[in-house]
Amino acid sequence: MTVEQSVGDAKPMSGLAATGHTVIGWLERVSYDTLLATPARIFIAVTFFLSGRTKVDGFLTLKLSTYYLFQYEYKIPVIPAPIAAHIAAYSETFFPVLLVLGLASRLSAAALLGMTTVIEMFVYPDAWETHLGWATALAFIIFRGPGALSLDHLIRRRLSS
Repeated sequence: MTVEQSVGDAKPMSGLAATGHTVIGWLERVSYDTLLATPARIFIAVTFFLSGRTKVDGFLTLKLSTYYLFQYEYKIPVIPAPIAAHIAAYSETFFPVLLVLGLASRLSAAALLGMTTVIEMFVYPDAWETHLGWATALAFIIFRGPGALSLDHLIRRRLSS
């Protein structure tokens, strides 16, 4: 049987199936750059930035409560608590800003994915549902890039022309 014969022998789709097929076709044509990349960057950037803001007074002066949390609650192995507190606060401030701008997006997403992994493994291992959501958004950015509305995209276009 040829392909043409098998297609000709196919039963026509019902109204509901045809509608579903059409909707799926529309959804599959939505560009990652257009609809998904920028919201993914903003979602994860806001999540981490707001967390970082709870750790500092003013711009980047760590609160005493931040040192306390890293000493007695978070207990990250290998890294001394004061250093871990600074790394977390600075990372949660710096990388989200880069993500919103779409600058060094893959690097920023990878850094925050590393932070998410540490949080999941050592700080809040029972919050895997939340961390999986973060990791998914970060993985989109790492593997697919920041999208067309980003400085990374603009720089790449300039360098390629």
